[in-house]
Amino acid sequence: MATVAKFFRALGDPSRLRLLEFLLHDEHTVTECVQHIGLSQGRVSTHLACLADCGYVQSRRDGRRVYYRVADPRVADVIVLAHALAADNHAALACCDRIDAHTH
Repeated sequence: MATVAKFFRALGDPSRLRLLEFLLHDEHTVTECVQHIGLSQGRVSTHLACLADCGYVQSRRDGRRVYYRVADPRVADVIVLAHALAADNHAALACCDRIDAHTH
């Protein structure tokens, strides 16, 4: 149970989720991820390291560049399903104070 909760916590950060969505269809360098997400290179690298440690993304080095890609195609299924569930439950999620209260 704790492992599954950890699985979802890794997806709980909006920046990590945006990075995963960006990497779903193609591999990208850290620089491309920085440009897409709009965060500093250090923050993007930290998020990518978290996603790699959790098994969501893989990296490969090509000279001085490091390319990241989604490690398992089932990640796309999880993200698509999460979007659909969130859309279906938008009103309830918008009113939920418990989740936000626990993150601060």
